Amino acid sequence: MNPQAALIFIASLMLGTTITISSNHWIMAWTGLEINTLAILPLISKSHHPRAIEAATKYFLTQAAASALVLFSSMTNAWYTGQWDITQLTHPTSCLILTSAIAMKLGLVPFHFWFPEVLQGSPLTTGLILSTIMKLPPITLLYMTSPSLNPALLTTLAILSTALGGWMGLNQTQIRKILAFSSISHLGWMAIIIVYNPKLTLLNFYLYAVMTATIFLTLNTTKVLKLSTLMTAWTKAPSLNTMLLLALLSLAGLPPLTGFLPKWLIIQELTKQDMALAATIISLLSLLSLFFYLRLAYCTAITLPPHTTNHMKQWRTNKPTNVTIAILTTITVMLLPIAPMILTIV
Repeated sequence: MNPQAALIFIASLMLGTTITISSNHWIMAWTGLEINTLAILPLISKSHHPRAIEAATKYFLTQAAASALVLFSSMTNAWYTGQWDITQLTHPTSCLILTSAIAMKLGLVPFHFWFPEVLQGSPLTTGLILSTIMKLPPITLLYMTSPSLNPALLTTLAILSTALGGWMGLNQTQIRKILAFSSISHLGWMAIIIVYNPKLTLLNFYLYAVMTATIFLTLNTTKVLKLSTLMTAWTKAPSLNTMLLLALLSLAGLPPLTGFLPKWLIIQELTKQDMALAATIISLLSLLSLFFYLRLAYCTAITLPPHTTNHMKQWRTNKPTNVTIAILTTITVMLLPIAPMILTIV
């Protein structure tokens, strides 16, 4: 892609995100979401492969439908209350429509079908943008409207997302699809707590974005797209692959690593809100996604290919690891000990 064109699209992404997260009026928030959608489409379809074109088309149709629902929800609220302010969303029907629209934008179950397909058709760097930056504006809208939302509906969506995100990732061999189902599962954790403690949702999102960025950038460095190539990629950059192992375990939420922090705090908050049953169910369902993280980790650094066919081993690269990956990996693995300090900031 032409560097000038890429710069325009990335700048438009930043602009759209900034407009949405800083707006008070529904029309401005909708405008930001539309700019975001239009700016990411060329980045998805830049390879001109039929699968990439298909992914861009699916993304456009779902996001257009979700944006229309956001507009419909805000107009219904304005019709009944005379308020266009985002924080003044008080009409029950508007809240219901908005929850559906944001669930569609984020890829929460039952509006999740587009997300794995779109991620599979996108390059790794675009996949990273789709999984992190593109989720920020909808989550911000949920954060701003959280006092008005229906807790029972969000809890149901969250538990279904965690269940299906774990379940459907079990038999995947394509890493981008596995990461898409991982994203759906994590969004379930964010959705369940948004009504009770919105700041925890943002903390979970930030940590999820850091951990996912680590994994996507590492895979982009080693040029790995499926499990069979992941098994033979360890010769390329052994130390980087070892850190990928730890990053995957962190994303799974295992205790000594950063990923355990949001899960721990969310379970604690749910218990305080007398939702011990929901906390138990969502914790047990996260074991499903733990299985495919462990399988990824196993393929990354613990096993050799389990068959006798000859594999072309990759040449080891002497290229130094990117500083960004080094910083992100450190945060992904070692943030848990400073949890008290993070909590005082939050």
